[in-house]
Amino acid sequence: MTVRAFFEAAKVEGVQSPYDTIHLKILYPAQIPDQLEKGRVIEPANPEKAPFPVVIFFNGYNCDAQQYQWLAVKLAERGLVVVLFNWITENLPGVISLTPGVDFEKMKPTIYPTAPTALALPALLTKLEQLQNQGVLAGMLDLQRIILGGHSAGGLVSLTNADRRFFPGVVASFSYGASSRGLLIIGYEPGTILPLPDSLPLLLMGGTRDGFMLTSSELYDVSPGDATIPVARTFQEAIAGGRNDSYLVILEGANHFSIVDEPDSTTVTPSLDLKATQSQENLRLLMSEIIGLFIDTYVRHQPEASQELEQLLNSANPLIKSFERK
Repeated sequence: MTVRAFFEAAKVEGVQSPYDTIHLKILYPAQIPDQLEKGRVIEPANPEKAPFPVVIFFNGYNCDAQQYQWLAVKLAERGLVVVLFNWITENLPGVISLTPGVDFEKMKPTIYPTAPTALALPALLTKLEQLQNQGVLAGMLDLQRIILGGHSAGGLVSLTNADRRFFPGVVASFSYGASSRGLLIIGYEPGTILPLPDSLPLLLMGGTRDGFMLTSSELYDVSPGDATIPVARTFQEAIAGGRNDSYLVILEGANHFSIVDEPDSTTVTPSLDLKATQSQENLRLLMSEIIGLFIDTYVRHQPEASQELEQLLNSANPLIKSFERK
């Protein structure tokens, strides 16, 4: 399926200019006409799989949205609309950065989990409502089937906001390289694992070579000793399960940045990560397949996808170190 994209912008309420603007890139399944209408710059959407469920993807800190385009393309090829975005703002006191928009005030022990923690999400949802009413995707979005996904801090945003009390259209979430460890600087005790909403299908993924899970111990005052422990503890302690729609998948040889095209060494510190020991191409193909089948199973309710997902996770694939489901 052909994938095309267009750009949009949205304002975040309560944030001072010029740091109140989010820039979006929206990827969608396109229909390429035999002859493009003269003067048309955006190709029409392919109505075959409409209305399209929507994936909103939250980047890691200082990771440009373009770094995740490979995944967005893979998901759009399956018949999804995918929203990537860049937001440059002062999310951390005194630090201007590319941010997924973690609301640290709402993450504090006295407030969490009684309020949403995604600063950008309301503006993104408002923009999607506008796109449903006009433009190339008008009438083609399924805003009752929104999936939140993310990497690193963006993964935390996707996990903690998959809560229909706050966002009724959200139906599932997935993350890579994220855990729900409580930060010391906002008042948590060492080793705290924050509870997750635990009301929707959830896919947690991590890598055995995730050096950031090992080197971020000063933020939590506890050393995990194993790169997979924070993700595994999140799965074990932050959700009760019981519906068989929550997954933990550990990828052998994957590091913190295996999900991005290429870490930007000028804004992040790749030296804090461990070296991946498996092919990035093979890891990305596997990640996208697992995420796609998870969405097809629990959002699109395709029985064949459920079988394929189980077969894939139970296969002898050397890139899958382990998986759990509850």
